[in-house]
Amino acid sequence: MGSRQVTSWHGKNITVAGLGVSGISAARALAGLGASVTVVDGGDSEGHRARAAELEAAGISVRLADATTLPEGTDLVVTSPGWKPDSPLFAAAAEAGVEVVGDVEIAWLLRGPDAAPWLAITGTNGKTTTTQMLASILRAAGLKTAAVGNIGTPIIDVVTGGEAYDVLAVELSSYQLHWAPSVRAHSAVVLNLAPDHLDWHGSMEAYAVDKGRIYEGNTVACVYNVADRATEDLVVEADVEEGCRAIGFTLGAPGPSMLGVVDGILVDRAFVENRQKNAQELAQVEDVNPPAPHNIANALAAAALARAFGVEPRAVRDGLRDFRPDAHRVAHVDEVDGVTYVDDSKATNTHAAEASLAAFEPVVWIAGGLAKGATFDELVRKSAERLRAVVLMGADRALIADALARHAPQVPVVDLDRTDTGAMLAAVREAARLAERGDTVLLAPACASMDMFANYNERGDAFADAVRELAAESA
Repeated sequence: MGSRQVTSWHGKNITVAGLGVSGISAARALAGLGASVTVVDGGDSEGHRARAAELEAAGISVRLADATTLPEGTDLVVTSPGWKPDSPLFAAAAEAGVEVVGDVEIAWLLRGPDAAPWLAITGTNGKTTTTQMLASILRAAGLKTAAVGNIGTPIIDVVTGGEAYDVLAVELSSYQLHWAPSVRAHSAVVLNLAPDHLDWHGSMEAYAVDKGRIYEGNTVACVYNVADRATEDLVVEADVEEGCRAIGFTLGAPGPSMLGVVDGILVDRAFVENRQKNAQELAQVEDVNPPAPHNIANALAAAALARAFGVEPRAVRDGLRDFRPDAHRVAHVDEVDGVTYVDDSKATNTHAAEASLAAFEPVVWIAGGLAKGATFDELVRKSAERLRAVVLMGADRALIADALARHAPQVPVVDLDRTDTGAMLAAVREAARLAERGDTVLLAPACASMDMFANYNERGDAFADAVRELAAESA
């Protein structure tokens, strides 16, 4: 299929891998276009059977408890993002000469001739916040937009829903980009690159290649992080349209063709006349919520994409002021006895935790969970001077403890060897005991949550509940 358009889906035999939200969205859309759709999934729970029954009532075949066998006569496989490239189903597809694409690829191919352009965002951390910031800026400019892709409504539903948009803010994960060869954004950004999901991609190199796909065919701007050379390298390697520009963002003073920060002001030296000499004020640092360094970087990236689309400076400022971050992203929970409690449960890898720790000092750090193959030496080494103490919990806490022993032996460490429902309250109590007035107790686990919690949201909620209980006792 590649970058070719599909003239008709009628009569095509399509296998959809995965009975999740994106899989169901793809199955319904393609069946509605006349395709013969079979959904396959390895699960067979009550929930799986309920979703299967709904699809079967709409004339879509569903095969549960078998995610390895390719249905006979399949013309195309459409996969949900989480399925690994080495899945047996895809090996069977390759042997049969059948292409595998993702739901984002299908969404791109289903766009009409007057479809809204895509402003695309990826990166190891900050994708969702940047996408939502961008959507807020675009709305402040009076544009009809939606934040879609790896967040919110499935992108296929938006593309096929019949509602006319001026532009879409599209968050794309490395998984989605891997399976989306045809996507060509108006402008795009890779926010940062750090080891993550290497069990899925197989190597850091493969992970970076998939992230870099977002720049392919860009028409106006490829936005990169000046502080992360790997993102600029991806721009250099990308095959873009003639006239597409490389635009950097930096927390320092920007050079020409960059956005940056000067004396507490976000400024643009990229989308101005005579960028060698001139800079345009966009917003104050205080307009960014919260004004932590990594979030200011997110704001600059969002502003760069908006400016690439022609948005006026005032809308950048107003959009940033209007933006409210999702829960569990550097969220202020409460202040108890002079100690501030911050929930960044979304910091599920070392890169995110490092950015979070860099925003506060001194810190009593609550960390641990599932490491996903990560190592913690660099994180601890860079953050050691900020640490008042550390409280560890979760399955792989020993990995962090070992790194602390090597690089911050002077920092007190509490090792909580428990996984019951009261573990988070115990962690917060220990952190409160270790903290001094003016300190921040920071939940930035640097690990996934599934060893103890259903997801990072549940982990963050447990932290907030524990802080509120502590506050009630102190009242």
